[in-house]
Amino acid sequence: MQAAKEKLSNMSSAAKEHVDKYKAKVEEKKEKAGARNEVEKEIAHEHRKAKETEAKMHLHEAKAQHKAERHPHEVGTCVPTVAGVDPLVASHEQHGRHYPATAGVVPPATTGGVAGPTTVAPTYPGTGQTPTTK
Repeated sequence: MQAAKEKLSNMSSAAKEHVDKYKAKVEEKKEKAGARNEVEKEIAHEHRKAKETEAKMHLHEAKAQHKAERHPHEVGTCVPTVAGVDPLVASHEQHGRHYPATAGVVPPATTGGVAGPTTVAPTYPGTGQTPTTK
């Protein structure tokens, strides 16, 4: 029952998007008819494209809302935070995508190109070896 309701809601939102796109095309024609030069015609075309994009955005928002109504536990799930674990990295790891943690990482300070006592030399991922330059 919920699947049918979601599908009908999505179809309704898609129909509304088509109506909004058609309205944008009609408004573009109206603006082009009143345009006095090529620049005004181009502006009318840009307005139409912006309105079509806005209609598409509203469609995707509506679909997300319909899915949230059907599956409230799946949309916007919160990842529990563990001390020392970045929640963004943890959420990516849950989905099988491993991205390097960049939030809160401070680049090492260098002293004129020479590695100082506080500088960590970069290593190749997975090998632990430092790069050599020739």
